Amino acid sequence: MISVRGMIHHLIDIPRLDVSGQRVALIGPNGAGKTTFLEVLAGMDRLREGSVSILEKHPGDVKVGWVGEFPDRTMLFSRVCDEVASSLRFTKVEMKEADRMVLETMAMLGRPDLLTRYTSSLSGGEKALVAFAAAIVNSPDILILDEVDSHLDEATVRMIADTIHRSGIPTLFCTQDMDRAATADNVIFMKGGKVEAVGPPAEVFAPLRDGCFYPSLWRLSQ
Repeated sequence: MISVRGMIHHLIDIPRLDVSGQRVALIGPNGAGKTTFLEVLAGMDRLREGSVSILEKHPGDVKVGWVGEFPDRTMLFSRVCDEVASSLRFTKVEMKEADRMVLETMAMLGRPDLLTRYTSSLSGGEKALVAFAAAIVNSPDILILDEVDSHLDEATVRMIADTIHRSGIPTLFCTQDMDRAATADNVIFMKGGKVEAVGPPAEVFAPLRDGCFYPSLWRLSQ
């Protein structure tokens, strides 16, 4: 899924990284460089030194569905319907087809009522949901999510996870919820701009048992 060689960018220093899986979780303390890493992978930031690839392609050649931690900072349109349709408009999808895809996506997420709203009137959770809808409406090659779950209630998080599962879209997600990270195929643990560990959840979390980066449900069951 992700391959990195000689990546040096701001505080990030990753000599080599290879990680695969349908769902990959990114964890680590604040200031670890996680968001910067995700932005490079999403093609939003130009790498200073080294190379990265996603799905064996350069990030610029991959159709990425991106949702950042603060979705209101990246919203472009005043109306929800236009925001969800943004990627379709930019790729010149015929208007009637775009409207159908937007309605279908919001119905799948259980919130078609939001389409008549203005983005400025949305709550933080609703903005995150609209940003997610905009990310998946055009069937991206990969989803990159930066702590999206921090703005959503548990029911909505489960619904989004189910939607991703049914869509079959490979997903790289950053989270502070270790129980959620533990459900991924592989986990990347970053600290101080470096990858401290990468691999299956059991392997990555084992040395973290005595700290805060350990799934609470695992701790309770042991």
